Amino acid sequence: MTATNPTVKKLALDLTKQAPRPPQEKIKGIVQLGRAVDKCRATLIGKNGEYHYDCPVDKMLFAFNGTNGDQLKAAVAKGLTDEEIADWFIKAGTPKTAAEIKKFSAEFIAYSPYNKPQAKEWFIGACKSLGIDPKTSTQFDMLNADDKATFAKK
Repeated sequence: MTATNPTVKKLALDLTKQAPRPPQEKIKGIVQLGRAVDKCRATLIGKNGEYHYDCPVDKMLFAFNGTNGDQLKAAVAKGLTDEEIADWFIKAGTPKTAAEIKKFSAEFIAYSPYNKPQAKEWFIGACKSLGIDPKTSTQFDMLNADDKATFAKK
């Protein structure tokens, strides 16, 4: 699917020149949604650079409400604004209450792969290569450090 909607092109970031929004930035209380939308829009216009839409972190977001990357991509391709996408996301799949969104966002902000045996080794390597402590860093800390390192080179 490629973006033919002019609104998508207008709203999209060029992720070859800048990072997507930080994962902790919220749209209607939902963390990671803005970052996923930025990556999706950029993918639709072919300007995603090194960023991957529907990555494992995006999939954690989709698992929260039972949607998937293709469903969000279809909503984004319509040229919806961030607020419209958030409204869609809250109602799509398994609808979520404000309290459920708040709890999910707090837990996602605190999530660290360091505490997950299947991801610990990868996370330690990623954090060390970025100069951050894997024992005290979260997934979002690692993503933020990676964004900073990526664009410090450019």
